[in-house]
Amino acid sequence: MEKRYKRILLKLSGEALSGKEGRGIDFSSLRNTVSEVKQIHDLGIEIGIVVGGGNIFRGVNLEEFGIDRVKADYMGMLATVINCIALSEAFSSFGIDSKIMSAFGIEKIAESFSKDAALRYLSEGKILLFASGTGNPYFTTDTAAVLRALEIEADVFIKGTKVDGVYSDDPFKNPNAKFFDKISYQEFLEKRLKVLDLTAVSLAMTYNLPIIIYNMRKKGLLKEIIEGKKIGTLIKGDEP
Repeated sequence: MEKRYKRILLKLSGEALSGKEGRGIDFSSLRNTVSEVKQIHDLGIEIGIVVGGGNIFRGVNLEEFGIDRVKADYMGMLATVINCIALSEAFSSFGIDSKIMSAFGIEKIAESFSKDAALRYLSEGKILLFASGTGNPYFTTDTAAVLRALEIEADVFIKGTKVDGVYSDDPFKNPNAKFFDKISYQEFLEKRLKVLDLTAVSLAMTYNLPIIIYNMRKKGLLKEIIEGKKIGTLIKGDEP
């Protein structure tokens, strides 16, 4: 079977690991997520993953409670570490080797990120789990994911969400929201669309990294993307 991509960076929200209430780690959801990733790993795809921490802690929401934004963001980064450990153990239960790499030092749990080491692990067939965001406050895990995608020289940045792709408005609130099967970086930024952090899109645009947004709740779509099928929304530069 022909594969469109050799190496990808997959961004998952913390909701990919949570249950119906959207909080904590639900082991059925965790296994379902890992099962979806296993399908493409079995095809020989090299995979890096950035997972958010919103199912455990969302730092950006805590300023209203008097918690310093910088401290809150670090708490959010630690939540991503917990999710990476859960994913790593779940991959192990499927017989898949993985490696956690962190943006800051937590030696007993994860290795500090290094491009050379990351590329070596990918060539060995390990799934890489990138924890702790960028290691800096004020940056989202979306931006961290694009950064890691560029560093590992990924062919594409794929983000799993709870909607089918990019819409002109929140489709849960506005049934008339327009769906985009393809949109340029520039138009996305001009419209200030919400499904992906604008800083992340701007960084991807600078280095011409294609982005695909898809619905992670629908089984089998990730494999279909790898097979080259038009799934979700493609964000890229304007056609020449």
